[in-house]
Amino acid sequence: MTVKPSPTPSRFASLSREELANLVPELLLIGQLIDRSGMAWCIVNFGREEMLQIAIEEWSGASPVYTRRMQKALKYEGTDIYTIFKGLQLDIGAPPQFMDFRYIVHDRWHGEFYLDHCGALLDVEPMGEDYVTGMCHDIEDPTFDATAVATNPKAQVRPIHRPPRTPADRSPHCHWTVNIDEDNPEVTGLPPLAIIEATRAASWELADIDPADEGRADYSGELLSDFDFAAYSHSALVRIADEVCLQMQLLHLSFVLAVQLRAADAAQLTEICTKQLTGLAGVAAERIHRALRLPGGAEGVLRTLELHPLVNPAGYVDAEFGDGRMRVRRSAAHDDGAWITLCGPGHTEALQAIATAIDPHLAVEIDGTADDWTMTLGHSERPLRESGEVAVVKVSGGAAFVFAPRESLPLTVL
Repeated sequence: MTVKPSPTPSRFASLSREELANLVPELLLIGQLIDRSGMAWCIVNFGREEMLQIAIEEWSGASPVYTRRMQKALKYEGTDIYTIFKGLQLDIGAPPQFMDFRYIVHDRWHGEFYLDHCGALLDVEPMGEDYVTGMCHDIEDPTFDATAVATNPKAQVRPIHRPPRTPADRSPHCHWTVNIDEDNPEVTGLPPLAIIEATRAASWELADIDPADEGRADYSGELLSDFDFAAYSHSALVRIADEVCLQMQLLHLSFVLAVQLRAADAAQLTEICTKQLTGLAGVAAERIHRALRLPGGAEGVLRTLELHPLVNPAGYVDAEFGDGRMRVRRSAAHDDGAWITLCGPGHTEALQAIATAIDPHLAVEIDGTADDWTMTLGHSERPLRESGEVAVVKVSGGAAFVFAPRESLPLTVL
């Protein structure tokens, strides 16, 4: 009889429960910033209209896959409004507070949500109405339905109002209905979905949540106004952190797929994807380092990197830390063409962005082959400058966004 191997222990298990409760919202927000990084380079290379199509294909390919994964992990699988809204609370497309979703439930099959604060809208409003319409109409219409199809193909997400805002300070920023009805036409997944479903990331197995651990082990039961990260057990938060990193890996794979269809050649594809990763990597490192109050210097860089979505979840990305270095070997992430394939000998941009975010006097050095290499950190006499790719992401309000304490209340149908 073949014995099934146990999932690789999570790198996030080394954190305390309190640290994890602080880190998981950070990871959700970092996932949102993937597009703040990637779409800038799509506009430069392909123009605004093609950028919109890339975003639609990207989210439609990844979102249904990772939505179902989180439902299963936290035991709230279902076909109703509660399931859809719980999924949004744990989606990198809707990070808490930065994308401040508020929910109204009429019954199991009918509800509404509105955004008191939409960080993505505030990022694009200065760019003009065409960009606002592109995001809030062209992208949202197919991608909201694509997310809902993970729960119920009869679900429809439709606007009550949405930007461009009239008047300019209108609040809430947008307002939507969600209706599930047997008479609704059935929504089907877009073509990228089948390709992303076949990736190693889509079916990657993570350790089960320990129900005996202190704190909540799942999200069965009532829908809450806000996901209370501090209420969950250490084991549950470790699983959520790994799932959120898989969300990012899947979104990147879907981004690669969409860009590949438009790139002139492999060199252009690699350039765009490397710029996307580099910008995100630096900002993510800065936020992780600050949220966990990690040390500076080489120790801080390596500890930040160990908890960075670039190399997580463990096992999917085979990375080993110790003796002041990181060793990377071929893994499932290489098979998929995930972020780690954009790093290695001669490709230090993203790793250098992480190091520079912590200590600009540290220079990344890599030895080895494309899928078996070691990273060390050397000293630079002159401080290394923040890359242009990181600066692009810092235009977003999400780069410096600060979370505030929230009280989570049950949403009850009256």
